[in-house]
Amino acid sequence: MAVRDGRLDDARNLVKEMVAATRQEEPGTQIYEYFLSPDGSSCHIYERYADSDAALVHLGNFGSKYVDRFLACFEPTSLSVYGEPSPDARAALDGFGAAYLGPFEGFSR
Repeated sequence: MAVRDGRLDDARNLVKEMVAATRQEEPGTQIYEYFLSPDGSSCHIYERYADSDAALVHLGNFGSKYVDRFLACFEPTSLSVYGEPSPDARAALDGFGAAYLGPFEGFSR
């Protein structure tokens, strides 16, 4: 996603708040990491959930607590979803323009 002009400081504060809340309140969130380009103009989020229900909990919290401030700081540009989300999770993610990629081969440790 793109960081909106003049909003990097606001984005940093918001992300810090969101990461702390997610760590505290969402045990099904296994990975929740933000990555920022050197010039502060581009940001990627890497998220991994125990299952689709955990992803739906996160999406619910995001929608009820953060979406307006998030969109004031960031302009989403793409969303890739890996794995096989449930129909309910897929329906929620479709609203973000998700591109889905199913399992092919590999492993996680």
